[in-house]
Amino acid sequence: MARLTGKTALVTGSGTGIGLSVATRFAAEGARVVIADRDPAAASAAVAAIGEAARAVTVDISAEDQVAAAFDAVAAEGWAPDVVVANAGVQLFGQDAKIADLDLAVWRRTIDINLTGTFLTVKHAIRTMLPRGGGSVILTGSPTGVNGEGQDFTAYSASKAGIHGLARTAAAAYATDGIRVNTVVPAYTETSLVSTISDDPASRAAIVSRIPMGRAGTPADVEGIMVFLASDDAAFATGALFAVDGGMTTL
Repeated sequence: MARLTGKTALVTGSGTGIGLSVATRFAAEGARVVIADRDPAAASAAVAAIGEAARAVTVDISAEDQVAAAFDAVAAEGWAPDVVVANAGVQLFGQDAKIADLDLAVWRRTIDINLTGTFLTVKHAIRTMLPRGGGSVILTGSPTGVNGEGQDFTAYSASKAGIHGLARTAAAAYATDGIRVNTVVPAYTETSLVSTISDDPASRAAIVSRIPMGRAGTPADVEGIMVFLASDDAAFATGALFAVDGGMTTL
């Protein structure tokens, strides 16, 4: 059964990786999907792969004018989203570091994209959903925002912890408006974002050893919980963290 029939979803960072996997699954579940990415070529390729149920919009989530324009554009074309997945982000390998070694410019770039970009996405998602009577907002979190997993990634870990707090606050603020806000916490998931780790056998073995289920995550591992949270089956779920991490945050 197509669980998202009749819904429109906008997924940021969906030209590649987790975002692309989720957007593709949403379309398979009956939704129309907006591929929102700052790389127009990647977004166009995703639309070509998904087909008529998808359209692309180019947006840098750290720039409010672009975020606002993206939501206005899709709404004007009849694609106002019922579901928004705030997934886009960066992890600056070789630059992010322990706090005493972290350059301010790296901190600012990470926070601007990951935390401020998520804030702007959620802000304009909710503004779009309020007159429509509700919707579902899903944020992509990280084990680094839960435990000490990201000790060498101060900026990234702080940005993800901020995202977790942002979701809880927004969930409480808009629960009576029919808007649900939840966070999905994947494990270390092998995408192009983490090729620095996945291409280094020692680094990869070290991080996989901290996952009780004994393997790295894949983008497909995240699809099911995202479909659930986007669907009406999750009508009473808001303000929660849903860990899909092979037990990584239990350690």
